[in-house]
Amino acid sequence: MTIDEIMRASPVIPVLVLDGEGDWAKLAETFVGAGLSVLEVTLRTPGALDAVRQMSKVPGAIVGAGTVLNERQLDDAAAAGARFIVSPGLTEPLATAIARSEICYLPGVATAGDIMRGLDLGLDRFKFFPAEASGGIAALKALSGPFGNIRFCPTGGIRADNAADWLALDTVLCVGGTWLYRTGDSMDSVAERARAAAALRG
Repeated sequence: MTIDEIMRASPVIPVLVLDGEGDWAKLAETFVGAGLSVLEVTLRTPGALDAVRQMSKVPGAIVGAGTVLNERQLDDAAAAGARFIVSPGLTEPLATAIARSEICYLPGVATAGDIMRGLDLGLDRFKFFPAEASGGIAALKALSGPFGNIRFCPTGGIRADNAADWLALDTVLCVGGTWLYRTGDSMDSVAERARAAAALRG
């Protein structure tokens, strides 16, 4: 799959901070069953790579690694089965390493300069991050003007009550959200939130 196809596969990408031990395969099955197949596991916790391994074996799940900062983390994530990489910012060394690996990449951008650096590196799909802190919808609309072929996944401050507003923008293919899972949530509550998020595509 291309990064464009991954971004179009689900209107909302759960951004998951998975701490401690858990049945992460069951969590992935819950999301996929509720209509959200693309899952981002952030590399912010000691067990994140194990969660990627578990989730990547679930049929229908498209699992990526987020908060990837360098080539070592890229290699670890790819070895764990991640199909795409998300980073909070954009650096040439990481972008070059990812291009060599042929894994899909969604780098974070917040300014026109960030986007132009990405274009120079052959990228045209970006995470707008941190979305709300960087000026929100008004800022993304302004940035979208000079870059007609760019598409975004806003992340950071996206919530259940504002996700639809972001998805209404022509340049937004999906959004990333942390509201879909918190440590200790029941699978029933996760499924309910996920179904509501999957329905936002309409």
